[in-house]
Amino acid sequence: MTDIQPIHVVGGGLAGSEAAWQIAEAGVAVIVHEMRPERGTDAHQTDGLAELVCSNSFRSDDHEQNAVGLLHEEMRRLNSVIMASADQHKLPAGGALAVDRDHFSAAVQAKLEAHPLVTIARGEVPGLPPEDWQSVIIATGPLTSPALSEAILALTDEDALAFFDAIAPIVTKESIDFDIAWFQSRYDKAGPGGDGADYINCPLDEDQYNAFLDAIAEGDKTEFRDWEKSTPYFEGCLPIEVMASRGRETLRYGPMKPVGLTDPRTGESPYAVVQLRQDNALGTLYNIVGFQTKLKYGAQQRIFRMIPGLQKAEFARLGGLHRNTFINSPRLLDDQLRMKAMPRLRFAGQITGVEGYVESSAIGLIAGRMAASEAKGDTIAPPPAETALGALHAHITGGADAKTFQPMNVNFGLFPDLGQRFKGRDKHRLKRKALSDRALGALAAW
Repeated sequence: MTDIQPIHVVGGGLAGSEAAWQIAEAGVAVIVHEMRPERGTDAHQTDGLAELVCSNSFRSDDHEQNAVGLLHEEMRRLNSVIMASADQHKLPAGGALAVDRDHFSAAVQAKLEAHPLVTIARGEVPGLPPEDWQSVIIATGPLTSPALSEAILALTDEDALAFFDAIAPIVTKESIDFDIAWFQSRYDKAGPGGDGADYINCPLDEDQYNAFLDAIAEGDKTEFRDWEKSTPYFEGCLPIEVMASRGRETLRYGPMKPVGLTDPRTGESPYAVVQLRQDNALGTLYNIVGFQTKLKYGAQQRIFRMIPGLQKAEFARLGGLHRNTFINSPRLLDDQLRMKAMPRLRFAGQITGVEGYVESSAIGLIAGRMAASEAKGDTIAPPPAETALGALHAHITGGADAKTFQPMNVNFGLFPDLGQRFKGRDKHRLKRKALSDRALGALAAW
């Protein structure tokens, strides 16, 4: 295979790292182009590959009852470097798969650096990749550089699509008041690396909850520039203040819902609760779950210290906001994830309009396998639509309406119907289990 030209992957995030790994494991040389540290972004804090810039959670790991958990399992079965590194550095997080973000990133980078067919090139790719790069995967994520964004838009003649994604704050464990806060997972459910008491819970009574809502409403918030003001948020990652503005009960039925939790001081479920999830292997840092925000730093510290148990919270990182950009994939990409207007370019990751760490990595996995197969003179069929991988792929390559296309997490609503109905109290559980069983069977055949 010495006559096969290397495949170029632009972007060393989760999708780019996964794509590069799949290409190399298929026996094809790959060059990963990562602009950091030569050029930074508004959200990254390191120059490590596969850096997690928002939460440290890969969400549910239950492959029988949750679509993202099923995606985890499918990727594990396909030799995913992202999932292997996540499993290697998992932290207690109830039914979720959370990781030590620094160790996770380091593990992904070490595996790629050690692979004989992988070359990591630091520096920005300005504009469209050079014409002599015969096969390119653009996996530049939601923070694609302006030069490349403008070149893509000029090529496609598409209006820019973008949304704001918000980052949750992180506090030190030693600053949390455990005379008030306690450890417990909802319904005492244990997950990967956990024991059923994986979250720190801070309870609020009705008066405290209402005072907290009022403070959020009155707090100073980040002002957007004129050209950003019409940019929609992604519904799965709304800032806390946007949720609060939708009604006084919204947070109690969202990230502050108290169900499945019992305050050991009272023996009862609190009126509302704020949960914190472990963010590093040492257990010294915890992020406030679902509290992504566009509040200004001073307002964040003042308002979040109103939460019982966080009165003296020390913030290792305050919340923030960044602009995410994605292409209209259903209109622009074919079923091999190639740009119709320039087929030597493939796209992968969040820039394609999938949302979430695992979903982005999954599209990287598919793009990498497709590019490697093409380089060797073959064509690999897309994963079956019955799988989580295939459901995501189908959504962004034509399943979604191009006129209303918005970022999407994987969910069972994207899967083809089973053609059978379930009855009884467990009908939803039985259906999800059947969807999972069908998916893994289809994956094995693929």
